[in-house]
Amino acid sequence: MAIWDSISGHKQSQGQGDDVFDPTSAQDATSFLSEVAIPDPTQLHPLSGLNQDTLDYLTLEDSALDQLPGSQSILPSRGWSDDLCYGTGTTYLAALTLGGAWGLAEGLSRTPATAPPKIRLNGVLNSITRRGPFLGNSAGVVAMVYNGLNSFAGYARGKHDAANSIAAGAVSGMVFKSTRGLKPMLISGGIVATIAGTWTVGAWLADLFNDEDG
Repeated sequence: MAIWDSISGHKQSQGQGDDVFDPTSAQDATSFLSEVAIPDPTQLHPLSGLNQDTLDYLTLEDSALDQLPGSQSILPSRGWSDDLCYGTGTTYLAALTLGGAWGLAEGLSRTPATAPPKIRLNGVLNSITRRGPFLGNSAGVVAMVYNGLNSFAGYARGKHDAANSIAAGAVSGMVFKSTRGLKPMLISGGIVATIAGTWTVGAWLADLFNDEDG
């Protein structure tokens, strides 16, 4: 009974001894919780152990860039895939925006000012959806052909220069209008070659200013 008396705190009689249970000597929850190693909640996140410096998709290493002479222009490029994707995408979005603005102006000018608001809105939306996708799709196709020809010419010649860009622009413009006859082909080729030459000169001037600042 001495064990039960110790656990229950029952005071023994004088005949059984003078031992009295002390409640302060019993162990509480903090005595064993403090000995357990509780994990840090921040370490439970799936991305807690990642290091930004070791992630390839967050940093564009210089060793992965295209090393052909003349390829390091305004925007860094890792090869023909970057030029094809970024060049086509940016050209499509720019032409889509320009075509939307063209359609907006056309819709406002063609719709009478005295027409009801719903009629004016419908006319403007029709013009925007007609001009925007048309110009965006056309420019996207030309940009896709241009970037493909420009990258192929660069690897074939071993360098990227203005001659590659102008020639690729002329060929891509003529291919785009190849079904319309000789005159539209020459006009389209001249327009695209002029745009490509302007972009090349702008990139060259930007690199020149960057070198002077550096």
